Amino acid sequence: MLKAVPVSAVLGAEIEGLDLREPLSESDYQGLRAALVEHEVLFFRNQAIEPAHQQALAERFGPLQTHPAYQTVPGHPAVTILESTPQKPSLIEKWHTDMTFRTHPPMGTMLRSRIVPERGGDTLFASMTAAFDALSTPLQGLLESLSAEHSFEHGFRESLAEPGGRERLAQALADNPPVVHPVVRTHPESGRKLLFVNELFTTRICELNAQESEYLLSFLFQHIRSPEFCCRFSWQENSIAFWDNRSTQHKPVNDYFPAHRRMERITIDGDRPY
Repeated sequence: MLKAVPVSAVLGAEIEGLDLREPLSESDYQGLRAALVEHEVLFFRNQAIEPAHQQALAERFGPLQTHPAYQTVPGHPAVTILESTPQKPSLIEKWHTDMTFRTHPPMGTMLRSRIVPERGGDTLFASMTAAFDALSTPLQGLLESLSAEHSFEHGFRESLAEPGGRERLAQALADNPPVVHPVVRTHPESGRKLLFVNELFTTRICELNAQESEYLLSFLFQHIRSPEFCCRFSWQENSIAFWDNRSTQHKPVNDYFPAHRRMERITIDGDRPY
């Protein structure tokens, strides 16, 4: 029987009682979906799944998205490879919500560990519902009236600056012009309000001048990473994290160089934020 064991007071639960190599029953699917909305990020241990299992599991929650910038697992174009090696260390170090440069950002992300360093390489998660709830009522009201621009180019500026990077990502740049989302979105299942700006992809608040936008975004980026909104996941071999991409942000802790780390990620299509 599926059991969700909370890992912190704010977000995160470890799921027990499931073998993810097996198809989900309808009751288990409904239980997982409800747990995802309630706890915002779910963790699984000792799940020796293959890409086909990961894809089948993700497809229960909706159509899949692909990513324009990463390599994929052969035969599974929706399963992207996130790998850090001594020769090519990871460049992503900022708090972010996945792929907000899309008109329809993912509703959820499943990340599966393949190769984990002996030490380090944890992932931090933060609840954007808790971050919004902690703000004063006047500031909440102001933020609900604002919108912000999100940019693929901004998020991948370090990759674009590499030799040949702009040529390699030319099609991705053409396919992903900047988009605008509300600064505060409504979760389509829980109905709760939450912050929807992130340091990796958000470039400006549209209704403010440049100085005001910079000051307000800087405050929000600091606010969302407050420890009381966060939990931390230590990866082991065959671990999985499944997060609600609508209501969380996450940050990899790149403290394991030069060790090798390889993860496999799949994202589930979402709706347009409102």
